[in-house]
Amino acid sequence: MNSEWFESIGRPQYVVAPMVDASELAWRLLCRRHGATLCYTPMLHSTVFTKDPKYRKENFTTCSEDRPLIVQFCGNNPETMAAAAKYVEKDCDAIDINLGCPQSIAKRGRYGSFLQDDWELLRKMVTAMCKAVSVPITCKVRIFESIEKSVQYALMLQESGCKLLTVHGRTRDQKGPLTGIARWQHIKAIREAVSIPMFANGNIQCLEDVHRCLEYTKVDGVMSAEGNLTNPAIFEGINAVTWEVALEYLDLVEKYSCPSSFIRGHLFKIFHKIFTFESNNDERQLLATAQCLDDFKQVCLKVRLKYLPYHQGESTFEDNEGITRNGCNLILPPWLCQPYVRMSPEEHTQKMENLCKSLDNNETKRSLEDLDGHVMSRKKMKKMRRIMRRPLKPDAEVAGRTGEICISETCPNPLGGKCEYRLCKKCCKNKCFEEDLDCKGHRILVHTRREMAKQFAHQKEVPCLS
Repeated sequence: MNSEWFESIGRPQYVVAPMVDASELAWRLLCRRHGATLCYTPMLHSTVFTKDPKYRKENFTTCSEDRPLIVQFCGNNPETMAAAAKYVEKDCDAIDINLGCPQSIAKRGRYGSFLQDDWELLRKMVTAMCKAVSVPITCKVRIFESIEKSVQYALMLQESGCKLLTVHGRTRDQKGPLTGIARWQHIKAIREAVSIPMFANGNIQCLEDVHRCLEYTKVDGVMSAEGNLTNPAIFEGINAVTWEVALEYLDLVEKYSCPSSFIRGHLFKIFHKIFTFESNNDERQLLATAQCLDDFKQVCLKVRLKYLPYHQGESTFEDNEGITRNGCNLILPPWLCQPYVRMSPEEHTQKMENLCKSLDNNETKRSLEDLDGHVMSRKKMKKMRRIMRRPLKPDAEVAGRTGEICISETCPNPLGGKCEYRLCKKCCKNKCFEEDLDCKGHRILVHTRREMAKQFAHQKEVPCLS
């Protein structure tokens, strides 16, 4: 059942998921120190990767300690995906195709889970990439509602040449506040049907969940995304002290730099429980505005100074704000890394219905709260009312979107539906400025306004005759 290739990389069981702006080199090395046995890169856009050397240099970084490693690409063109794979085949152990992203940008770009209905294209893509490179091609997918169709989907990918399959036990529609519970029964059925190595993804918040998933589904390994972000030591089976693991990450960032937005995102997730206390608003604000490594370190040091006496037992922690007892009691002090518990889709739906009723009844503006329990500002309430007044777009209008990409060589953005140059708005604006053009589709009137300016200047130069 397990290929020689899978044996050669040590039959990894603890897998760090591909995460945009999150599974960068410094984070991968941190996770490897704390039990991870395989890591994925963030998703890379195949079209941009093949055409833009700067994008390749900035977004694909690795080192000798960063193995085994799987590089993930997204795209919908077999030749382009194969070309992108050739750039990285010598620096990784396998190359993954993203067939699981459910976000709206994937829908506009026609990649990720929005390819799961085009099986003929997927066959061509997997086959082309297998022929182009010497390392295995793997796939990360989401399930269909039907177990039978999910199994058929997995078998089709296996027959096309896929050497390892990661199955996220949620459908394409299960995302954001409607994420809900992953369905391990679908994963188990797929595991029983395929003969290639397989990872499970979904419902992993601690090491005990990993062991339960392995036991129930019989997969070869378990992948974690959100659970890993809130506790990078999840595979080590410990709830790390937040400031300790955050400072360890920042030390790695000093050696393997990354954008400050990545750092900020990681620290917000590590400290997510601590920042639910109003008494830590100053530290939260400092993190939100941090611009350099010293600023980020100051956040960690301030949190440590405040909570170290409690952690060492020198003082008794009292939850005067009721945070740790509100909702799910995780029986963990807030300075330890711990999972983020989402409200169920049913609770979210009920809360939104109540919010809609409150808006319709014009209740006291300052008494309304958003989904995180924070009081909504007047500006946010007005925006909510505007959104609710918008009519639903008919299916035909939504279906009419092509999902085509801007024709500019290095741009991954979707093109404007009415653009006469087949560009996204940013590229179209640049083109119009450089070539003195108008674009009615984007309402960019560079040429028209320049002509008006010339006429106005000419009128001022003509002397008045009396």
